[in-house]
Amino acid sequence: MSNRLSAEDAAFLYLEEPTLPMHVGSVMVFDPPKEGFDYDQFVQVISDRIAGRRRYRQRVRHVPGRIANPVWVDDPHFDLSYHVRRSALPVPGDQGQLEEFVARILSRPLDRDRPLWEAYFVEGVEDGRFAVVTKAHQSMVDGIEAVDIAALILDPEAVAGEDPGEYAPSDLRLVADAVMSSVLSPRTALGTLRTGLRDVTDTGRRVAETAGQVVATLAKVGASPAPDSPLNQPVGSARRFVVLKTDLEDYRSIRTRLTRGRYVEDVTINDVVLATISGGLRTWMQTRGLPVTSTTTVRVMVPVSIKGDDGDAAGGTTLRACFVDLPVGETNPSMRLHQIAFAMRQQMESAAIEGVDAASLSSMNGFAPPTLHSFGARLGSAMTRRLFNLVITNVPGPQQTLSVEGSRMASTYPVMPLGRGQALAIGMTSYDGKVFYGLTADRDAMPDLDVLAQAIYDSLDELRTAHRSGRRS
Repeated sequence: MSNRLSAEDAAFLYLEEPTLPMHVGSVMVFDPPKEGFDYDQFVQVISDRIAGRRRYRQRVRHVPGRIANPVWVDDPHFDLSYHVRRSALPVPGDQGQLEEFVARILSRPLDRDRPLWEAYFVEGVEDGRFAVVTKAHQSMVDGIEAVDIAALILDPEAVAGEDPGEYAPSDLRLVADAVMSSVLSPRTALGTLRTGLRDVTDTGRRVAETAGQVVATLAKVGASPAPDSPLNQPVGSARRFVVLKTDLEDYRSIRTRLTRGRYVEDVTINDVVLATISGGLRTWMQTRGLPVTSTTTVRVMVPVSIKGDDGDAAGGTTLRACFVDLPVGETNPSMRLHQIAFAMRQQMESAAIEGVDAASLSSMNGFAPPTLHSFGARLGSAMTRRLFNLVITNVPGPQQTLSVEGSRMASTYPVMPLGRGQALAIGMTSYDGKVFYGLTADRDAMPDLDVLAQAIYDSLDELRTAHRSGRRS
């Protein structure tokens, strides 16, 4: 049955807890046209875009006795105004107020009795702008039936499709469908039944098995537990959210000047980004008075999009996990970059995987980054925190301006979920010559998230200074 959730999608429902909501999203800031753009127009845009995407009008329904995975059924009481909400920031509507608004939205789980998504039209942003904040459950954003709502908003080709008719089966029909599935595919049914009867721990183990060659990757990089880190703390229900905006050209120029030599082609923009974060984490740990020695590291899990055997990017949905020990104890910013580039190159070569270039990813239909960040979050959620300290996703987006009904998107920040025992998650999207960071953190464990954000800015300045003075390792 095409409406049945996969084992992985169902597991995200089973593993969700009040302190660990499993939704992803984005924050987009727009410049409205001279004639303006209001909430009613935004509702109409959403209505038009989801008309051809049935999943946005469906909710999850469990099979009686849980003898099979849940199914997506049409919500007979679907109310678009419930999902598309209107909000406003108090004057002056600055970045800090928007970040606090997003943090509060992040803390609220989605209603399981309704379709698992929300979109907020936020008025009163400074300089006459408005913002759109989206949320979608990871069980929903599979990249096929549903992509992040941000992708639909920005996709001019998202038009209404044919209505396949209502799908709202009775309990008897759900059981009958499950029995028929067991007849047609007894092995799948047996695995589903076992999953339904086991506890959540077994379900989580099954997700890990399907998240993509994790064991093989760890065997190549060394399966030792991640180092102790202040980033690994119990996670509560409240969140903090901070954004950063940087210039893509800075990363390009740093790469060009600091990577002269025979390995220049092996150093990527992503390596420069990781080196920037590494320096930021170093400064942040020092401001906390934590010991930072020459051997101090922070292990990050970096989802990498790969190509199939035929060279196809597989729609950008095939990911491998790369594990990198960021050398936060290294004092030389140039040396940090080269160490990170070497570690990434080793993993890419040993795992026999090939990275997908930015052009391949950004050429996907619609606005790919939100959906790709979702896949990265899935990969991180499927693994135990003992393997890494932090998830970092970096998704290249289109370098041309996107708009919605004449409203130009000025910035876009990814919203990442937190994993168990992980107080921080970092997502990045490059768009229109900029690199936008979204830092999501536990509110109690990371009261100094703004300090980390400033430290990342300072780390980028440090790399730029090394670039200008010509210092190289």
